Amino acid sequence: MAKRAAAVSFLRDFKDFIQRGNVVDLAVAVILGGAFGKVVDAVVSLVIGGLVGPAMKAAGASSLASWPAGTLLVAIINFLVIALVVFLIVRAIEAMKRQARRDATEEAVLDPQEQLAAAANRLAEALERRQL
Repeated sequence: MAKRAAAVSFLRDFKDFIQRGNVVDLAVAVILGGAFGKVVDAVVSLVIGGLVGPAMKAAGASSLASWPAGTLLVAIINFLVIALVVFLIVRAIEAMKRQARRDATEEAVLDPQEQLAAAANRLAEALERRQL
């Protein structure tokens, strides 16, 4: 009987753990991160293939990885390109958020006559509630 109660308690605790918002958010972030990683890899391949490849051919090198420190150079170039792509995406998202906040602020600002009319309506409603 004690084992069954412990098992039920364990399962209840596990269910509560899984249903917490932060666990679900983390799972979604991991899945989206994996998908986003594929997009970044594609952009990096495009940039490396489009820019570094022709430069390597012009320099007469068949492959950067064949150089003595080539693997390190490839890793550094990949890091810089990935960092640049992520920076540009984050910068674009932040610009969209700033524009949305600016739009919301402009909508929230009422002209003085509308503010005065709204205040008068609130005052009239308060007076009616107090029956004055």
